[in-house]
Amino acid sequence: MNSKKVERLMRKHRIVGITRRRRGGLTRQAKRAVFALDLVGRDFTAPRPGMRLVGDMTELVTLEGKLYLATCIDLATREVVDWAIVDHHRAELPVAALRMSAGRGGLENDCIMHTDRGSGYTSDEFRTEIRKLRMRQSMGRVGSCYDNAAAESWFALLRAEIGTTVWETREAARSDVFRYVEVEYKRSRLRRHPDYGYVTPLETRSLLRQNLAPAA
Repeated sequence: MNSKKVERLMRKHRIVGITRRRRGGLTRQAKRAVFALDLVGRDFTAPRPGMRLVGDMTELVTLEGKLYLATCIDLATREVVDWAIVDHHRAELPVAALRMSAGRGGLENDCIMHTDRGSGYTSDEFRTEIRKLRMRQSMGRVGSCYDNAAAESWFALLRAEIGTTVWETREAARSDVFRYVEVEYKRSRLRRHPDYGYVTPLETRSLLRQNLAPAA
């Protein structure tokens, strides 16, 4: 079938083609942003839990409107320590995820929180929360996904394993994210650890804590 016949049939049946547009990232520099130094340098490892976290945000599309998901991931265990999901892209979102992560306990003084230079992370609210929690802020460069590769790759994994690209409702999106993070990823997703073999994030945390515990 040649292109002219296709065009004629499309006009006859009122069929319109869809062109996929490249999705824009959420990283936007604040107008008067204060940037932190990169304290990670693409070394996305840590010898013990609570020492280094990485964070990022992504958008989830639903027929009721967009949702925004922020995460905090521990580099020692690759566990999503905590996360927040709301219907706006303001500074309260990453602050909420960070605050909940600290609320679970186990973060060291001077724990590094590494992110990109999105406006939520360069905001006064986020920097103030970092100081309150006695953490150190670290940032990669704008436009370089490699500077925050651990967080970026987790979102790629989320999208690949959930499979849904557009949800019918916001509640359905929240439910899918909760099930994936809290049930499937933390408790079932195996990742190779150099010392313990293939273990889940929660198993990794338990094993590291046992190894670091002082002998009786």
